[in-house]
Amino acid sequence: MNYLLDTNILLIYIRDEATRDFIETTYNPFGVNNNPIISIVTVGEIKSLAKRNHWGKKKITLLNEILGEIIIADINSEDVIEKYAEIDAFSQGRLNERPMLLSARNMGKNDLWIAATAEVTRSTLITTDNDFDHLDIEYFKIAKIVRGENQYIERQITKPDKDG
Repeated sequence: MNYLLDTNILLIYIRDEATRDFIETTYNPFGVNNNPIISIVTVGEIKSLAKRNHWGKKKITLLNEILGEIIIADINSEDVIEKYAEIDAFSQGRLNERPMLLSARNMGKNDLWIAATAEVTRSTLITTDNDFDHLDIEYFKIAKIVRGENQYIERQITKPDKDG
């Protein structure tokens, strides 16, 4: 199974061992039969966060180790660009062939690239972010990690098979 990790999930892998363990136990994105993927946009976002927050050598080393184990998907392809445009129009409620039943919403440009990458790679998006909720099932599955009463829970339509 393909899992696209949102930037906030990459941060969890660096900062929050308990939640990382929850994600590994529940989804096992780095498992033998699974493909952990991030968008190149996520690489830019996480490196920007590292610089702005003056990460030390330990965090940078951990980040580089994680990046070495993940498939990094480029956005410089016609299929990703087309999905970006489609998802943006859909989110604005302006896609005639695929009307959105919810109210229109503005997505951040980086989130649009991440969403387009999830759709093109046929991935389940693992995220803590609410900005993708309207795309759940309509475009791809979302595994939402939600904090509640000092524990993380997951919300998604169907439970994944941890081994793909």
